[in-house]
Amino acid sequence: MTVLLQTPLPDAWHRGKVRDLYDLGDRLLIVATDRISAFDVVLPNGVPGKGAVLTQLAAFWFDRTDAVVPNHFLRLADGSSDDDLPFQLPDELIGRSTIVRKAKLLPVECIVRGYMAGSAWVEYQESGTVCSLRLPPGLQESERFPEPLFTPTTKAEVGHDENLSEEQFIDLVGMEAANALKLRSLALYKYGADYALERGIIIADTKFEFGMLDGEPIVIDEMLTPDSSRFWEMKEYRAGQHQEAADKQYVRDYLLESDWDREPPGPELPQEVVDETARRYKDIFKRLTGQELQL
Repeated sequence: MTVLLQTPLPDAWHRGKVRDLYDLGDRLLIVATDRISAFDVVLPNGVPGKGAVLTQLAAFWFDRTDAVVPNHFLRLADGSSDDDLPFQLPDELIGRSTIVRKAKLLPVECIVRGYMAGSAWVEYQESGTVCSLRLPPGLQESERFPEPLFTPTTKAEVGHDENLSEEQFIDLVGMEAANALKLRSLALYKYGADYALERGIIIADTKFEFGMLDGEPIVIDEMLTPDSSRFWEMKEYRAGQHQEAADKQYVRDYLLESDWDREPPGPELPQEVVDETARRYKDIFKRLTGQELQL
């Protein structure tokens, strides 16, 4: 399968680590490439089919949750006249392109943690806190929290995101938006986590991004994908130990065992790591949606 690292359309409005955005006036065309990043560095080789998984899985979640929490999703671009694009969509972009409403990005990432994992576990071991929230002593790695934690961060254009206190979060987005973002993030996580558990998958944590449209915060970018979430196999889950990743953490775990210093440029991934990452992404997609990936 061909790996798409660059989109063939001219004049991208914005190029992110994974997605290329094209301005359509009051809409955007978002194309998810097969690029993959780790530790804020885009790696030189991509993962085949990854962009299609991210696009179609996010569309699945957007469609299921729109009645509860509004989002920017309009349609999956299919190359037909219904896309209403000022150009012909190339065939290689069908299945990985989304047309969305344009919203004003809010400069925060809304992270919801259901389990003790990743940076939360590292911090807790050092200080007994998670994102500066004091937690009871004696918690284990991968242990489920009694209630999910809302731990927002900055959204850095370069470098690493920084944890935000409640006061800092309110200062950035305002009291009303802060309350809405917290409630909506927790509601989306709980819905997604319950749905995934019925299919044998634990969503340990995830992140959401929001933008303002007509005075209301709506979900943008993606949601509950293997790039933005930590997925574990329920049948293999054991508290008190590191869990096998069914998401991008698989790549991070490989890199942590390598001699890379986490500074650019990133190393090329071995073919077996690329193939296994692609398999895990596609497996998550099929189990969550019950559908075959459209490539």
